[in-house]
Amino acid sequence: MVDKPAIWVIAAGALIVTLAMGVRQTFGIFLQPVSMDLEVGRQVFGFAIAFQNLLFGLAQPFVGALADRYGARRVCLIGGIVYAAGLALTSFSQTPLDLVVTLGTVVGLALSATTYAVVLGAVGRVVRPEHRSTAFGLTTAAGSFGMFAVLPGAQLLLTEFGWADAFLVMAVLVSVVSVLALGLTSKPVPASDAAPGAAPEQTLRAALAEAGQHSGYWLLTIGFFVCGFHVAFIATHLPAFLNDQSVDPMTSAMALALIGFFNIIGSYAFGVFGDLWRKKHVLAVLYLTRSAVILAFLLVPVSGTSALLFSAAIGFLWLGTVPLTSGLVAQIFGTRYLSTLYGIVFLSHQVGSFLGAWWGGTTYDLTGSYDAIWIASVVLGVVATVLHWPITDRPVARLESATA
Repeated sequence: MVDKPAIWVIAAGALIVTLAMGVRQTFGIFLQPVSMDLEVGRQVFGFAIAFQNLLFGLAQPFVGALADRYGARRVCLIGGIVYAAGLALTSFSQTPLDLVVTLGTVVGLALSATTYAVVLGAVGRVVRPEHRSTAFGLTTAAGSFGMFAVLPGAQLLLTEFGWADAFLVMAVLVSVVSVLALGLTSKPVPASDAAPGAAPEQTLRAALAEAGQHSGYWLLTIGFFVCGFHVAFIATHLPAFLNDQSVDPMTSAMALALIGFFNIIGSYAFGVFGDLWRKKHVLAVLYLTRSAVILAFLLVPVSGTSALLFSAAIGFLWLGTVPLTSGLVAQIFGTRYLSTLYGIVFLSHQVGSFLGAWWGGTTYDLTGSYDAIWIASVVLGVVATVLHWPITDRPVARLESATA
């Protein structure tokens, strides 16, 4: 059973991720109205979102280090304020530069302080190791639930009041993140990773050196690149691919909704699986299953039915990597610098996301087809499977000696 104090931290973390990721998932519906109102091409808004994703990843290790040093509570509280300010300023955008600075830069930095790395770091410190993966899965699932909880409301605001006022209302909603941040513990060292009489506390520099010398850490980092590539390519280009195959737009929209719905189930389920079986093996099977699902989708005739079945299957596998990958980092290195170490791994995910979305569009423009990227996605899934299987997943000697 999870301790009562930990339940409050998990609840606060889940609500924070629900709001932060839920609002983030709405940005796509603003592409057309913002582009038309500002009389700029869609590539301007698209670049702002792409830059946001990249900055989200680049800032993550540094923001994670701040959370490890000063506590997730403070970092997330400030992040919520910055997030709200970025959304509010976006509503006053008049030029492409305004969009890049507000929605791209300010919101991108805020996301790094209000989402998985910082929140999972706080959760990991208060949950016992045997329940940690499940807790991570629950928190990750909240991010997908946010899509269902926030997106319909954002669409209603956009329809009734326009994009500028919609951003202002969402800024007020996101400001609640700063209040919820008060529920995150600020304890610097988890009891599960240290015991009376254990070795002196590790420094950040020593933690980075320890991880840098561990082959499993690099294998995890490379593998997470594949996850980012998969989800960004599919989320960005699946509707267009289905439209090219004469699938009606309503079915394409339902396909994305199914991905989000089954991601809620899958994220929690894979968190539970990580507590039952070795996380590296579950990850390897997950990536291999992704490749099999994508390959099957390519081999059968594309139809509305096949699109919905594919979306349900890939949605179940969508972000199950997050509780398993973050759980492995905590299992191997402990939770003292989890936000920093997972933040570095997450940076690789975001680089993969940037390239998956960008290369998908570039390849289509050059060849008139997504075939090459679909095939690359299958191959990358197999590569990730091979990379995860040999990971040495036992705790480092420092933690084993402390436990002994």
